[in-house]
Amino acid sequence: MVSKDFIRQLQGYGLTTAQILYGMPDHPNVLQTFIWQQYDLAPNFPVLTRFLAFWQREIEGPLHSVQVAHAGLIRPAEFRAVNGELMLH
Repeated sequence: MVSKDFIRQLQGYGLTTAQILYGMPDHPNVLQTFIWQQYDLAPNFPVLTRFLAFWQREIEGPLHSVQVAHAGLIRPAEFRAVNGELMLH
């Protein structure tokens, strides 16, 4: 059976990591870090956008900043033609 994550990768999803800095509810001058990682579609990031909307609606810690990294894990194979021959014993 094929994993759901592999099927998503074939549909164009890539691994997305977001570093979220947020203020603590009781101490707004103190920032905490939250790392979020999920398969998502670049450049619109609909899964991350839904998560951040949930955060703002349900979690008391106000968002300070979000830094995003994205990597498409399945890519076309790189092929390079080589002219020459290597002889081994």
